[in-house]
Amino acid sequence: MTATTDSEQPTGAHSGEPAFRQLRVEGVVQGVGYRPFVYTLAVRLRLTGWVLNDSQGVLTEVCGPREVLDDFTRALRDEAPPLAKVTAVRVVEPSAPPQEHTAFRILESRRGAAASTYVAPDSHVCADCLREVRDPADRRHDYPFTNCTNCGPRYSIITSLPYDRPNTTMADFAMCADCAAEYADPLDRRYHAQPNACPACGPQLALHDTTGAVVGTGPAALTATAAALAAGKIVAVKSVGGFHLAVNARDAAAVALLRERKRRDSKPFAVMTGDLAAVGRIARVSGAEAGLLESPPRPIVLLRKVPGALPEIVAPRNPNVGVMLPSAALHHLLLDHSGLDVLVMTSGNVSGLPIAHRNADALRHLTTIADLVLVNDRDIQVRVDDSVVRLTEHPRLPEPLVTFFRRGRGYAPYPVRIDEVPQPVVAYGAELKTTVAVASGTDAYLSQHIGDLKNDEVFAAHQDAVRHLCALYGLDPALAACDMHPSFRSHLAARAADGVLDPVQHHHAHMASCMAENQLTGPVLGVLLDGAGYGPDGTIWGAELFLGDFTGFRRVAHLRPIPLPGGDQAVREPVRTAWVLALDAFGGDDTAAAAAFPALAALDPQRRHVYTTMVRRGINSPPVSSTGRFFDGVAALLGVCALAEYEAQGPIELEGLLERDLTMAPPYPFALGTPAPGVTEFDPRPLVRAMAGDLAAGADPAWISRRVHSGVVALVRDLCVAESERAGVDEVVLSGGVFLNEFLAVNTLLALRSAGLRAHCHRLVPPNDGGISLGQVAVAAARARRAQPPVKEEGRDD
Repeated sequence: MTATTDSEQPTGAHSGEPAFRQLRVEGVVQGVGYRPFVYTLAVRLRLTGWVLNDSQGVLTEVCGPREVLDDFTRALRDEAPPLAKVTAVRVVEPSAPPQEHTAFRILESRRGAAASTYVAPDSHVCADCLREVRDPADRRHDYPFTNCTNCGPRYSIITSLPYDRPNTTMADFAMCADCAAEYADPLDRRYHAQPNACPACGPQLALHDTTGAVVGTGPAALTATAAALAAGKIVAVKSVGGFHLAVNARDAAAVALLRERKRRDSKPFAVMTGDLAAVGRIARVSGAEAGLLESPPRPIVLLRKVPGALPEIVAPRNPNVGVMLPSAALHHLLLDHSGLDVLVMTSGNVSGLPIAHRNADALRHLTTIADLVLVNDRDIQVRVDDSVVRLTEHPRLPEPLVTFFRRGRGYAPYPVRIDEVPQPVVAYGAELKTTVAVASGTDAYLSQHIGDLKNDEVFAAHQDAVRHLCALYGLDPALAACDMHPSFRSHLAARAADGVLDPVQHHHAHMASCMAENQLTGPVLGVLLDGAGYGPDGTIWGAELFLGDFTGFRRVAHLRPIPLPGGDQAVREPVRTAWVLALDAFGGDDTAAAAAFPALAALDPQRRHVYTTMVRRGINSPPVSSTGRFFDGVAALLGVCALAEYEAQGPIELEGLLERDLTMAPPYPFALGTPAPGVTEFDPRPLVRAMAGDLAAGADPAWISRRVHSGVVALVRDLCVAESERAGVDEVVLSGGVFLNEFLAVNTLLALRSAGLRAHCHRLVPPNDGGISLGQVAVAAARARRAQPPVKEEGRDD
């Protein structure tokens, strides 16, 4: 072990008998300036000893008066650097007898057998670095890769632990004398800042045209990029975790061209703007939302639009606009140019493919969309897409509710604390919006958002994420948890792995995910509302009430199944589901069904006949009990969305009619039945007929949407209250992608609590399938703790 730094403080400055103490600090404590913090603290308190990084976190040995050691120990947690997250400070038995120290030293990192420290997520450029970038007299003026220990890339560049420069993609950049001096000085904020660099020694920009030719490098590339954006061009920009596709958000024609080339007709684009003042010109932002925007992860935050502030084509038919602040110096430098105060910054990928993060991939794929590609020579080890969140404030909520739509840059791979895992587990997630997770001890490490495993490229990214997380934390998982759908690629990948296979029913994983992040053990009632999940009976579920815990469940209520003509085609054409809902509500009378809803009356009679025939003869019309398909159908019945250009477009635009006003309305009714002992079936046919009546009376579709949403809230409350009384269970968890709907999530939470139940929702992971991997880990771990083989779910035949 080599000493790298000695303090100059005198010894023996304290009175009292000196004592030795060795302390283990766990959490996000590497790559965040924690060792220089410990060094500075020890110097200030006139203590001697040493501090080092290892695969478990930070280890320090100090010598001094006992009362001063107590102050030092408390400060390790209470005064930690801004990017650190200290989860534990423990006194440990030293592996060797303590030795006399004459100074305080920072020692070289020590490798161990298994990694248990946390990897820091990527963080935005800090105010100190940004001041240097904007200072013409500073040597880092206009340098887009400026960072320090308080900011910059982390997870996206790390190849292995411990987090030292040789274990990052900065390994090939040799620091110049000035940068090396900063890096070696524990009193400098760049001490051991692993990506530390400057224009003389660090990464550089290069601008390419669509042929791959270099048309500018360094500062000239930045200037040409800004000029191209101002001229209405599309530029692929390499950011921290991957590429963005950027255009001037105030240029409607440029945004339209991006939509055309990316084949993204209606799905909203996110925008980036320079500061909170600029945000306020395009969106309404509360103090809590401002805090989220300015937080180190720099997520995309869904804010209420200022009408007319941006072209409608940026986020059509949506009351929100997704806004983020810059996460890198490069973004600030682009936005500083005149006329570029707001940029569309959407994921840099061709539809269906993962976000591009390698230069070669961007030049191969993104040149079909972008006019120019701005790259740099700092490699991205792990692609990490932007995180997307929404913050909801309500007078009856004790604190603002933060909901993740996508958990990526700035949050991944920070873990969720769970009950002890008896053996390492890897969870392969779902099929759509998937993430993966690995768990050891009491930590589940969730990957960043990966995407839909519909093609080989995304599936390869999924496999890369599994390998990287396992390697990063030195795990050889004994259990492989996955969705029980036998055809899912995630299931097949788990089956091919070395660990013991543990399939988990989709909605059980949703329920377990919410339980895990809320530190519940069960039994609970699980309200699971989503689009689709494979049921143990072989049908598609998605509107469920479960009673259970981590090891098993019982389905106590569900939506009355309806046939879906064309199967997945009905997801793309919600008018099919609308026709079935109306036909069912009016007793199979197709004439009455068509007459009840103008949107159906306008439907080609031949298509109505085909759908009816398919349903009546059972031709490619699988039965589903799905909340997502129900809302698809309702949206189409109201003429909101007959054909979906992106997933959940109908439900999103149906919710959009509410303009983020959470006021309840008189609820439409559901009928209740009992198809089997102990099982309640809720029937939407009365609701559909009531909708038709309101439409005939001239009601506004927005009012009808509010009554539909209120009907679902009232239904969930009544079902949970009744089942709580029967089962003696008062804990309720809400999960599934439908709970991304703000009206449903908040009002259901409040209604259940008002009824005396203890209701919980997601705050750390998405309620959609992005949170499934956490639930799979929790279920597999619970089963292993009970030394059980994988549980056969109710109704499942192996």
